[in-house]
Amino acid sequence: MAALDAKLRFLSDPASYPEPPARIEAKETHMSWVFVADDWALKLKKPVKRSYLDFSTVEARQFFCGEEVRLNRQLARETYRAVKPLYCDDKGALTFEPSARVVDWLVEMRRLPADDMLDARIKANRVAPADLVDIAERLAHFYLARPSEPSDGPVYIHHLLQEHEVNRVTLLHPEFDLAASGAAMLLDGIGRGLRDMRGTIEARIKRGKIVEGHGDLRPEHICLISPPQIIDCLEFNRSMRIIDPYDEMNYLALECEVLGAGWIGPLLLSTLDRMLGDRPDDRLLALYSGFRALLRARLCLVHLLEHPVRQAEKWRPLALAYLAAARKHMSIIIA
Repeated sequence: MAALDAKLRFLSDPASYPEPPARIEAKETHMSWVFVADDWALKLKKPVKRSYLDFSTVEARQFFCGEEVRLNRQLARETYRAVKPLYCDDKGALTFEPSARVVDWLVEMRRLPADDMLDARIKANRVAPADLVDIAERLAHFYLARPSEPSDGPVYIHHLLQEHEVNRVTLLHPEFDLAASGAAMLLDGIGRGLRDMRGTIEARIKRGKIVEGHGDLRPEHICLISPPQIIDCLEFNRSMRIIDPYDEMNYLALECEVLGAGWIGPLLLSTLDRMLGDRPDDRLLALYSGFRALLRARLCLVHLLEHPVRQAEKWRPLALAYLAAARKHMSIIIA
C-alpha cells in the first residue's frame, strides 16, 4: 500500500497529471490535503480516526468521498465534479491510469476564486447586502426542501450538551491559561442556558423545525459568484448536520461578526424569518451564538496541540475573539 508521503509527493508534482499544470499548490487542512491548479482542485482525505470520524481505511475514504460529493451538490452542484481513484501500477508507481489496484480516492472539484470567498470579501470590504440576501435565500430554499427530523431531534440536543462538556474540559485546561478571559463564567452561563431552554428546543423539535443541514456554515465556505457556491458540507458525521436552521444561520452570522461584519447577521436572520418563519426568541438565538462561540474557541485552541502546529500565531488570538463574542451574547441570555 502506497504511503501517505508518496501520495503527497505524487499529487504535488505537475508531471503526475495527464495534462500537467504549470504549478500545483498543496494546502493542508485539519483532515485533508487539497491540491490546487489551474481551474481544478483535488482533495485527499488523511488516513485518520477520531471519536467523530473514521477515515482510517481506503474503503472508508471512498465512502466519505462519495458522501462529500453527494451532499455538497445540494448547495454547490457546479463545484463538485466527481470521486476520482488513485491507482498503483504493477511496479509500485502511483498513477491516474486505470490499473488493478486502487490505493486511495480523491474528491475532484472546480477551483473557486479565492478573492470571492465571503471571508475574503468581508476583509476587503467588498460585500453588498444583496450578496447576503442571495445566500440566505439559497439556504432557506435548501432548508425548506429538507424533511423535518423529529425522530433525530434528541440527537441535536445530545450534541449540544455533549459538545458543551467537551468545551468545558478544553477551555478550562490549565495549559491554555484562560482564567483571565472569564471562560469558566461563560461556560457556566451557557450550561445554565442549555438547561433552562431545553424545553424550548424540544418544542421546536416537535414542531418539525430540526432538519439535516450543512453542518459547517462559515464564510470561508461561501463563494459569492453566480450562482453562489456553498461548499464543505460536513460529510463525515450525519448527527453533526442535524440542526435548527436558525442555529446554523446564526452560526454564520457569528463568524461574520468575529470578522468585523456584525451587520450581516440581522440581514441573514431576517431573510430566513421571511421565508421560514417561527423564529426563536432572542434568548435562544443568543444561546446558540454563545454555544457556537465557545465551540469555535475550543477548536482554535485544539490546533495548538497538533505536531507540528500550523499557523501557531493565529489560534490563541482567534480563540480570545470568540470568547469575547460569547461574552457579548451572554449578556442577552442573563438579561
